[in-house]
Amino acid sequence: MVRVNLKGVNRVKKTLASGEIVYYNYHRATNTKLPDDQNSEEFIEAHYTAQNKIKSIGRNRGTLKSIIYEYQSSPSFQGLRERTRKDYLRQIAKIEEKFGKMPIALLNDARIRGNFLKWRDGLAKTSPKQADYAITVLGIILSWALDRGFISFNYAAKPRKTYKSKRASKIWTYNNVAAFLSVASSELQLALILARDTGQRQGDLLKLRWSSFDGVRINLTQSKTGTEVSIKTTDELRTLLKEKKAKGINATTILTRPDGQPWKTDHFRHAWRKATLKAGVDGLTFNDLRGTAVTALADAGCTTIEIAAITGHSLKSAEGILEHYIARTRAQGDAAIYKLDNTRRINSANRVANRDKKQRGEKE
Repeated sequence: MVRVNLKGVNRVKKTLASGEIVYYNYHRATNTKLPDDQNSEEFIEAHYTAQNKIKSIGRNRGTLKSIIYEYQSSPSFQGLRERTRKDYLRQIAKIEEKFGKMPIALLNDARIRGNFLKWRDGLAKTSPKQADYAITVLGIILSWALDRGFISFNYAAKPRKTYKSKRASKIWTYNNVAAFLSVASSELQLALILARDTGQRQGDLLKLRWSSFDGVRINLTQSKTGTEVSIKTTDELRTLLKEKKAKGINATTILTRPDGQPWKTDHFRHAWRKATLKAGVDGLTFNDLRGTAVTALADAGCTTIEIAAITGHSLKSAEGILEHYIARTRAQGDAAIYKLDNTRRINSANRVANRDKKQRGEKE
């Protein structure tokens, strides 16, 4: 194969936590990340797209689209997780279609907020959640532009949400888990137990390496928040992990495909979705296992601080976040009544004791 030498490519060396040395390619002018193989068709196509982006910025100078292009080339966007970047790009396409040609000067007019909200409300007729996401991304872009002096005010900032999550009541019951485990592959079974017993996000668990498990605890840094958590494994999870490790499978990550290779996110989601349909638990997602873990810990009588130590939420925001996650289960209601009855029994016993003590004092 003839080696292709394209101009304006910056090759960056990086040492991973494992000690492995990797190289990343970036388009120098736009700071766009390019595929690893410089001879691949994907690399050439990505380089061509990045080159065109420079031309596009020039053609759309003075409009919101030029700000969007600048933002996409910035470390703020390039530093996002791959999945987040893809999600943002879907929303950016909607923003460009509606407001891309808008002159930057209009972004400083307070009346533009009404236009933004009207656009959001129109999107909400199809999907309130996606509508909120779209205007949130717009707000993020304009906040970036505000910090750099492109605009003087962000009129897309902090709009009231149209979508209210109802996932707090979506938990995996004992029967749901049993149904899934009865039909899922061993690889997906381990994924469920790992998520249920650690309360971690899908992305972090798919990347979790064997080096993070010391035989008793799992230590990881959450990619979304940078929070470090150290979780003692449950008896069931610890047994499963040791059994898999004893098989001597040459894998870097704990969760793998049947062939022992790390999961690709889309492939995992497809396999997981297929298993949930087969198990008859459609409507429950992998991320609902995070809420399930929180609920189980609350049912077990754990305090907010104890739960936050497992899930990785900050202590300052733990109360509010747990309010979102914890489903009002029968166990929590029963525990509350038990505490009420117990308090009344203690108070009644104290009143009787005080009365008897008083009577004895009068007799004496």
